[in-house]
This record gives sequence, C-alpha cells and structure tokens, in this order.
Amino acid sequence: MKKILQQIFFDRPTLIIAQELLGKFLVRKSGKKEIAGMITETEAYIGLEDKASHASRGRTKRTEVMFGNPGYWYVYLVYGMYNCLNIVTERERYPAAILIRSVCLLPFHYDRQNMAVNGPGRVCKYFQVDKRFNKRPAELKTGLWIEDRGVRLNPKKIKKGKRVGVDYARSWKNKHWRFYLE
Repeated sequence: MKKILQQIFFDRPTLIIAQELLGKFLVRKSGKKEIAGMITETEAYIGLEDKASHASRGRTKRTEVMFGNPGYWYVYLVYGMYNCLNIVTERERYPAAILIRSVCLLPFHYDRQNMAVNGPGRVCKYFQVDKRFNKRPAELKTGLWIEDRGVRLNPKKIKKGKRVGVDYARSWKNKHWRFYLE
C-alpha cells in the first residue's frame, strides 16, 4: 500500500527521520510519467551550530526555507552545476534538513547497468529536480513527494558514516549523520 508522507512525519527530530527515510520512495510525476526509487542514503543537517549546514551562516534568502515548515523541499545548486534535493525537518524557525544522497530505482525504471542513482546531483538529474521545487511542499500536486510503500528494513542493515564533502566544517565534518543501507 502506498502512503504519501505528510508534514507531520517531517515535524520530528532530524536524525530519526534521516534513518526512517531509508526504504521510503522518492516519487516524481511529470505529465503521465511517474518514476520512483527507494531512498538508500541520506545525510542530516541540523541547527545553526552545525557548521556543515547552510543555516550556520544565518537566515538568508537561500536558507529561509530551512527555517520554515517541515515537509518542504530545499533545492540548491552546488559547484554551479548540480542540484541537491533536501527535505526540511523539525519545527518552524529551527533550521534542519535531510539531503537525499542516493536511490535504488524500481526494476522498470532502469537499464541493467545502472539500478542505483548514487550522489545527490545524479538523483536530481534523474528525477528532473531543479530550483522550481525549492520552497514547495513534498506532495502530489507539486509532482515530487515521498511515499511509504511498506518496505521494512532490518535495523542491522542501516549504517552510519561521516558526512561527505564538508571538510570545511571543522569538527562537524566528523558527525556520523550520513545513513545508508549496507
């Protein structure tokens, strides 16, 4: 049974949600075409103190969505060429979000060489996500949402690791806030 995750799901502690998103499905609908992939890797960014988070520099035009309601998309450009897809979490005025780092495509959506879409830039490219989704809710009418399809994961298969690409964040780079399936 498919169930679209509602705003209340995202209005909880970010580290819990980041793990619970593993096994959920990112879904994109454009016209009559719908693609989906199981989320297999996430990365958490939490609060003003987190030097790896964009919000650590304060509330700006770019980061204002992170200070808003949970369940909204935060899409930004990295290296001037790759979009990254994040879902805002926790309460309003507390900046937190989860980066979708990789997904595993459903059998009818992949060529046999590439069942996994690894890397946040590749996820956005495959799902045709760009800045148009920024500050929009994760729901059916926006064409991009997350579903629970009843996949139950063995907790022993969920691994933690350091976040990727945040060496500038000093000790915050060592937080084991990246979650992935073994």
